[in-house]
Parts: sequence; C-alpha cells; structure tokens
Amino acid sequence: MLPESFLNFMQLVLNGLAVGSIYASVALGLVIIYKATDVFNFAQGELMTLGAFVCYLFVVQLHIPIGWAVLITFLATALIGLIIEELFFKPMVGEPIFSVIMVTVGLSVFLKGIIGLSWGYSIKKFPLFVSEAPISFFGFIISPIQLATIIVTGFLITIFALFFKYTDTGIGMRAVANDQDAALLMGIGVRKIFGLSWAISAIVAALGGVLLSNIMYLHPSLSSVGIKVFPAVVLGGLDSIPGAIVGGMIIGVIENITGGYLGGDIKEITSFVILIAILMVKPYGLFGKEEIERV
Repeated sequence: MLPESFLNFMQLVLNGLAVGSIYASVALGLVIIYKATDVFNFAQGELMTLGAFVCYLFVVQLHIPIGWAVLITFLATALIGLIIEELFFKPMVGEPIFSVIMVTVGLSVFLKGIIGLSWGYSIKKFPLFVSEAPISFFGFIISPIQLATIIVTGFLITIFALFFKYTDTGIGMRAVANDQDAALLMGIGVRKIFGLSWAISAIVAALGGVLLSNIMYLHPSLSSVGIKVFPAVVLGGLDSIPGAIVGGMIIGVIENITGGYLGGDIKEITSFVILIAILMVKPYGLFGKEEIERV
C-alpha cells in the first residue's frame, strides 16, 4: 500500500499534466508564429478563447453534432488566422518589430471585445465531450475530460512532429524559421508560410480553448489563462517546438503542486516566478538555441 502523502503528490502531478497539456497546445501555436515570423503574439489567449466560443456557437446555438462542430471550428479558426495575418500583419512587413508586437497587443483587446459583444459576459457551461464520472486506478482519480486532454495533446504532438519532419510544407516552415532570405532564394513562398503559421496557431489555440472550457468554464476572461503560456514558452525556448510542449507540461505540474501544498494565491504567481528565474539563469530556455553575436 503506497503512503497517502505519495498518492496525494502523484494526484497533483496527474491533474497538473492535464492543465499543462492545454498550456502546451496553446504554447505550440505561439512558437509556430514566432519561428516563422519573429513575432511574439500577445493575442494567443484571445485566439484560444475565440476558438472555444466558436465551437460553443456550433454545438449549443446551432445544434451541430459535437464531432462535426469541432471539425468546423478548426476550419473556421484557420480562416480567422489567415484573415488576421492578411489584415493586421501583412501591412506591417518591414516595420520595426516593436510596432508589430504592439499590433498583437491591440489585437488581443480587439478580439476580447468581439467575444464580449458576440456572446456576452455571463459564464457559460460548455457541453462535455465525455462522461463526468471519475476514473479510478491504483488509488488515483482522474476525470475523463482530463484523460482525454492528455491523450489529445499527445496525439497533437505526434502529428506536428511528423508534419514538420516529413511534409514539404513543414520543411518549408522550418526553412523560413531558420533563414527567410535563404528560403526565398530556394523558391519557398514566405508569404504563404506566414499565413499558414497563423492558421495553424489559431487551430491549436482553439483546441486548447475547447479542452480548457470543458475543465473550467467558458467566459471572455478565459483568455487570461493564455498569459500563463508565456512562461511555458520562455521555459522551453522561444524557438523550440518540443520546448513549448515540455515547458507547458512543467508549468502545469508545478502550478498544481504549489497550489495543492501552498494554496491558490501562491499558485497564481508560480509560473511568473519560474519565468523570472529562467530569464536570470537560462534566458534561452531549456531547448532554445543560444545566439552569440560577434562584433
């Protein structure tokens, strides 16, 4: 019989992995945009929330079966990502990077306003994909939606790993991330890659929003969870896709353990304490590529 203290600790780890999986999926989208365009998207949390509300529209308001609703949500959010890149960021090509980042800040406010105007500010209950009955094994308890979140994120990681390694488009995105000028010389459509990066980022953000809404609630303030993705990205490395996944998992687990032992107030600041520590000790993150500028 395992000690109760150990069971409690592992229960916190298990619950943290579920939340960390959502952080990882949203962080993945943020890193994809950064790798392709050098833009740190401060509107990622709002894209996540918008995706969740779009799915809510299809499932609850239009009564579309949930499987089809999720698929249509992915198509709709991909289109939104393409439109955002075309309207907001294509005109910013060649502008100082600080100006582009400020556009993402303005975009976050704009999207939050659109969400509030379209769906209101009352808390909504997202229809669960799976049963609410908890699953018990070896003394641990996990809800089906938490288990589904971990499995879906693992599947997502596998799909993207194969996409970036074996498909022409994925290899082209990696080439643009490494050197845009060289990619242009090789005949790669950099503008197309930019749009595709925003589309993929919007899709994975929507997935994270749908999963998170099943675990928590649906409200425009859900986008504040996206802020916690930034420490995960910095921890893993700004330019590392595996780092985004690992960073999200680590932040989720540490947050949950801290909350379990020290309380919810401490939990809310844990990720930012980690962010400060990483920037002081290892600013390029666990998997980020260190750049040395010689003069």
